[in-house]
Amino acid sequence: MQQYHKITSADLDFFIQTCGKEFVFSEESSLADYAKDHTEDLIFYPEVVVKPANDIEISKLMAYCNQQLIPVTPRGAGTGLSGGALPIHGGLVIALERLNKILEVDEQNFQAIVEPGVINEAFQQTVIEKGLFYPPDPASKGSCFLGGNLAHSSGGPRALKYGTTRDYVLNMEIVLPNGSIIQTGANTLKYSTGYNLTHLMIGSEGTLAIITKIWLKLISYPTQNLLLLASFESATKACEAIAGIFKAGNNPSVCEFVEPAGFELSSKLLNIPFDMHPEIGAYLLIEVDGNNLELLFNECEQINTTLEQFGVKDVLFAQTAEEKNHFWRLRRSIGEATKFNNVYKEEDTVVPRASLPILFKEVKDIGKKYGFRTICYGHAGDGNLHVNILKDQLSEEFWNHELDKAITEIFECCKRLGGTISGEHGIGYVQKKFMPIVMPEIQLDLMRKIKQAFDPNGILNPGKIW
Repeated sequence: MQQYHKITSADLDFFIQTCGKEFVFSEESSLADYAKDHTEDLIFYPEVVVKPANDIEISKLMAYCNQQLIPVTPRGAGTGLSGGALPIHGGLVIALERLNKILEVDEQNFQAIVEPGVINEAFQQTVIEKGLFYPPDPASKGSCFLGGNLAHSSGGPRALKYGTTRDYVLNMEIVLPNGSIIQTGANTLKYSTGYNLTHLMIGSEGTLAIITKIWLKLISYPTQNLLLLASFESATKACEAIAGIFKAGNNPSVCEFVEPAGFELSSKLLNIPFDMHPEIGAYLLIEVDGNNLELLFNECEQINTTLEQFGVKDVLFAQTAEEKNHFWRLRRSIGEATKFNNVYKEEDTVVPRASLPILFKEVKDIGKKYGFRTICYGHAGDGNLHVNILKDQLSEEFWNHELDKAITEIFECCKRLGGTISGEHGIGYVQKKFMPIVMPEIQLDLMRKIKQAFDPNGILNPGKIW
């Protein structure tokens, strides 16, 4: 294992000289917010946090830390769920919150240039005002940074129709661990010029380089959308209905699966009403979008016909923008509500869409076998099921030492069904021990060699992925 150096007063002087005293923090009270993210209750304190203003300052910091063997953890908004921003080796945290500018929106080429600290929703609203659309919309879109979205190839509900973050990145400027600044590709829709470093960087979780500028692809904004909430007595039937919707020729922009307990927790957290019926086993939140309202109503009718074939109990149609916002607030708050009410672990499973009913059943069977409850929800239209395992009254011994056996069985099911262990949350710190379940050693070794090529001293976000 690499032996890292503790930060000295001389190092601190260099950081201050580079970024300014007001942007360098070493007191414990100032470090607390950077010792955790949204992953469980894990805490790892950095030794120092710096907030650089631009790529030049980041370049100087990286070159220095590489020479001094100081571990560096890049950090966005800290909304991650796999521990990717946790400074588990202490060292330096480079917080990117000051790189928060939308540099350009090119309406002619349907492109934008942004810095990594731009908040996802703020960027979405900016381009919508120009009739353009950036679809990736994670649940934390109101606070997460675009740089962190790239680091994890984030998705969100509308990935079903529009794809994930990966599908909207044309090029980026990055700072390598040795301080070199390069661009990874070109600002073009096509790229066939050597290895695609842009796609290599997306999903690399801050282990290869630090992103300092991003060129994003945009599309036209769909001006109309309709939202349905369908309830089922059987969760399995709800899962089966999803494949049925697509087999019937429909193309919804959203198809979310939610267990009733998820909506119940959100309703309590937000203190907003939601009618709970004991006979309901699952809900599907379905959206269609486009520019022709008549066509969208026809599509909703076709979807309703399909849902009836799978025993739908009721279908609610959101009549107003307020009703749509009501349902979306409930859906997007489930993760936060679960954490507020219980100690939990969230697994980000993903399988081919048609295999979702099998995955859901096996998750519930494994829970019964090991004696724990789960609340499941997620982007069921693309096979991405978030499995929240609740601690309830489970012993510390089981939670800390035995639960991994159950999680391993869930992941082995994903592998058997042709899926994998993370669809959008990444591997980070907490999932790395499960990587051999889905990847043979030769594949893991190739990834380690890529890491070695970018970061031979192993200083950048060490202890993540493997």
